[in-house]
Amino acid sequence: MSMSSVVSPPTISLTPCSSFSGRLLFLSHPPSKAFLPLQNRFKRCHVKCSYSGTNIDNSNSATIDVTADVKSEKLVVVGGSGFVGSAICKAAVSEGIEVVRTASYFRILGRSGDVFYANWDEILVGATAVASTLGGFGNEEQLKRINGEANIAAVTAAKDYGVPKFILISVHDYNLPPFLRESSYFTAKRKAESEILSRYPNSGVILRPGFIYGKRRVDGFEIPLDLIGEPWEKILNATENFVRPLNFLPASDLLLAPPVNVDDVALAVINAVRDDGMFGIFTIDQIKQAAKNVKV
Repeated sequence: MSMSSVVSPPTISLTPCSSFSGRLLFLSHPPSKAFLPLQNRFKRCHVKCSYSGTNIDNSNSATIDVTADVKSEKLVVVGGSGFVGSAICKAAVSEGIEVVRTASYFRILGRSGDVFYANWDEILVGATAVASTLGGFGNEEQLKRINGEANIAAVTAAKDYGVPKFILISVHDYNLPPFLRESSYFTAKRKAESEILSRYPNSGVILRPGFIYGKRRVDGFEIPLDLIGEPWEKILNATENFVRPLNFLPASDLLLAPPVNVDDVALAVINAVRDDGMFGIFTIDQIKQAAKNVKV
């Protein structure tokens, strides 16, 4: 082939119609009851492509306008004002994801038959993912409500509104004695997990961290959990080969399960929001790897 017949590579120019930056919406009043049909939100961009070939005086003589639909993301964080939820919101906004945190609309009610109440109208419309951080302690009944039934109500609503992905922050599968594994806290968590895997078999994400550390604020006071979690994580990483045989001892991973930085949990959620191929149950090591995928 002669040099005169070679066509120069295309020149691509991208002209976005609008720019988008992450924003956090905290709904401070109950949304209206009007139901709006679910719509995926898209951004429209125009791509102008030109090429030049032999015997063409004007390199821009042939132009092609291509219009592409670019899917935008809207993440609903259930429990978004808590320790983990706040970190997820912060990470999502920094990644340019629209965020709605719904903590003000979730309350655990004491009377029978009305365990979990929420106004989902408008909150879930247009959402591409829901992340739930609901969890807590209390008496037996409260453990079932907060860790199990509340999360099940959230995943049921998300499915009914057509949200394509659900992410649950659950708990590490500790090698505890049977009488502890069958406590209301763990059984409620596993019921919520089962519901997600049933309703979202190909897009549900279960994150199972152990001890989550970071700077946590409680009633205006900052609790530096990182002063405990971070050095302990480094010690376990440095002595991994020595402590691995101890993992077979009952309840040993209460001490030997590596702590997880709250920022890594948040980044793992971001990875789950964006990666359609990420679904199923994720262990501590897999959570950290998912976080690294976002850091790269």
